[in-house]
Amino acid sequence: MVVDDNPAIRRALKNILEFNEGWVVCGEAVDGRDGIEKAQRLNPDLIVLDASMPVMNGLEAARVLHQIMPQVPLILCSLHTDDALRKEAINAGVNAVISKAQNIQTLIHRAQELLDNN
Repeated sequence: MVVDDNPAIRRALKNILEFNEGWVVCGEAVDGRDGIEKAQRLNPDLIVLDASMPVMNGLEAARVLHQIMPQVPLILCSLHTDDALRKEAINAGVNAVISKAQNIQTLIHRAQELLDNN
C-alpha cells in the first residue's frame, strides 16, 4: 500500500512496485488518516508512507499502524533523512527510512527484505 499526498508520487511508486513480479499495490491513500482507514480494510503486506503529509503525517500514522497492525512492515520515505528523523521513525515502529533522493532500487531492495522476513 502507498500513502502519499502527491498523486504523481503515488502513481510512480505504484508503477515501480508493481513492476516486480507478483507485487500488487492493494491501495493508495492521500494522508496518514486515510492510510490507517484503508490499511485496516485492505490488510496490506507492506506500507510505504510519505513523511510529510497534511491531516496526519507519516510518523503519526506509523505510530497508529504499528499499534494496530504490528506485523505489517512500514517504510517511511522522506526528502530529508537525518539521524533525528530515523530515530523518531524507528521509535514509531517504522522498519526502514528511505530518502526520496536515493536510487529507487534501494526502496525495492528494502521492501523485498522486509517482505521476505515477515
